[in-house]
Amino acid sequence: MDTFTTLAFDGPGPWILFLPLIWAAVVVGVVTVLRRTVWRGRRGAVAYGERSPIAILGRRFASGEIDEDEYWRRLSVLDEQFGRSLKDGAA
Repeated sequence: MDTFTTLAFDGPGPWILFLPLIWAAVVVGVVTVLRRTVWRGRRGAVAYGERSPIAILGRRFASGEIDEDEYWRRLSVLDEQFGRSLKDGAA
């Protein structure tokens, strides 16, 4: 009977140290999935809407606030930042 009691109460063993690592891996995995799906969608929605920087630049050019040279110069900068998501769709 003593053999069974010593085996039952030896403690959790060294594997208990891996539990925090497992939880950290789960949290990092969830954050990574959210960044690649949900949070990226929000940023892309701003680039396509009427409040997007490219749309605002177009309205400023149409209203005469900026000239053609400044429009093209600013558009090239915006295209570097937002161009990858816009080349497939609008603009």
